Amino acid sequence: MKYETIHNLTLPKIGFGTWKIGGESSPDLTTDSVSTTALHSALEIGYTHFDTAEYDAAGHAEELIGRAIRETNSKRENLFITSKVSPEHLDYDDVFTSCENSLRRLKMEYIDLYLIHWPRVGMNLPEAFRALNKLVQAGKIKHLGVSNFNLKLLKQSQSLSETPIITNQVPYRLPDQSYVKNGVLEYCQQNDILVTAYSPVKFRSVRVNKTLGEIANAHSATPFQIALAWLVSQPRVITIPMSFNPQHIRENFDAADISLSADEIHKLNNAWKKDDE
Repeated sequence: MKYETIHNLTLPKIGFGTWKIGGESSPDLTTDSVSTTALHSALEIGYTHFDTAEYDAAGHAEELIGRAIRETNSKRENLFITSKVSPEHLDYDDVFTSCENSLRRLKMEYIDLYLIHWPRVGMNLPEAFRALNKLVQAGKIKHLGVSNFNLKLLKQSQSLSETPIITNQVPYRLPDQSYVKNGVLEYCQQNDILVTAYSPVKFRSVRVNKTLGEIANAHSATPFQIALAWLVSQPRVITIPMSFNPQHIRENFDAADISLSADEIHKLNNAWKKDDE
């Protein structure tokens, strides 16, 4: 596994996301068995960063993560847990309630990284960060970050946070480079902020680009492993793929160890340009 280190914090390049673990926007208990199997597989393979949110399965994903950690006797201190407060809970008092609810569902004393999940029109960002800063002071949260923030909101968040903004979690993958075009990636790379790429292989079900397929063949890897390797080859970029399939969970984890040449990276950078134009 490759790692990124910022502000005395070291994170693996590839973590495990939990969207669809335990359901989508509401709990789906019929998926508990496959969700639990996926989480157990990830922990046994060696994933240490688990990314969730109060929105994911309306908190049930957090419950399942906490349960899986206990069931596998995984040491809490060896894990890095990210969760998120939903945009409708950004009022001062609501931030505290959301955090406490997440801690209760996880059955944990602290969350390593807590993000604002989405910006909201009319949100009172200063009041949200006033609460978040107090949660850090109280030890309930170790680090702060944001998700889906544009450059203006990211800079505003930096000015309001009493501790460094660790990450901006955004959709970033080979066919979708909107956060390159809007300047967020470059700004983060220049200012010691991680870009956490979510949905990094969302295109798993669509036709694989020819260039991606050729490079995958050259490395005896899957196209999706190459897509992940391309992401983590970039400084200050980490990613959080998710899968229910134990084989894919292993392949995603192993993708961090694939080294792409400068020529391969150049080809991948340009492989979708015609589609974007």
